Amino acid sequence: MAELVIVRHGQAAFGSDNYDRLSDLGRRQARAVAAHLRRTGWVPDRMVTGTLDRQVETLAEMGFDGTTERHAGFNEYDFHDLLNTRFGGQAPEPVMQDRKTHFRTLRDTILEWQQDHIAGAAESWGEFRGRVADALGFATDTDARRVLVVSSGGVIGQIVASTLGAPDPMMMELNLQVKNSSLHRFIFSRGRMMLAEFNATPHFDAAPDLLSYS
Repeated sequence: MAELVIVRHGQAAFGSDNYDRLSDLGRRQARAVAAHLRRTGWVPDRMVTGTLDRQVETLAEMGFDGTTERHAGFNEYDFHDLLNTRFGGQAPEPVMQDRKTHFRTLRDTILEWQQDHIAGAAESWGEFRGRVADALGFATDTDARRVLVVSSGGVIGQIVASTLGAPDPMMMELNLQVKNSSLHRFIFSRGRMMLAEFNATPHFDAAPDLLSYS
């Protein structure tokens, strides 16, 4: 049996012109989760990220030695595209700038997307599900015993939901719970996947000021 640990990227720059970069807090979160893994003796022998800057930067801040692989299937769904498409080309400013409004609207938008009600989106729900499954297969098709993946909340929500055989809407319920730099641990062997840990943040126990969701 081998272990797959998926870490959500550190906090990104919500509301900025370029969301796809880590904030100062996000960098501290990445270093903290890496320090926790080292303290527990968990050092990866394979590392994979998506291709988004905030994912790549998170793994770089974690500072593990070794080669890093990338698979675009671990990239987050394009929430800017989905929101803009839903609102006919441009989401209202409060949806993009106010956190509470943003996540309430995003939840409703994803539920519509899952039912193929967001016509014209750059990626369909079926395409998202398929590429996440491909990325997971890529990461676990290995002789490595400890695989570290850095990904994003929606992807993590989908992997957890599919592993548990949960219905599609559960993906978004899980997505909205996922904390920045949280740990999600799976056991895998010969195509089988079992969830062992979800949304763990022991690295925040002594530093609660590091906690963030977006």
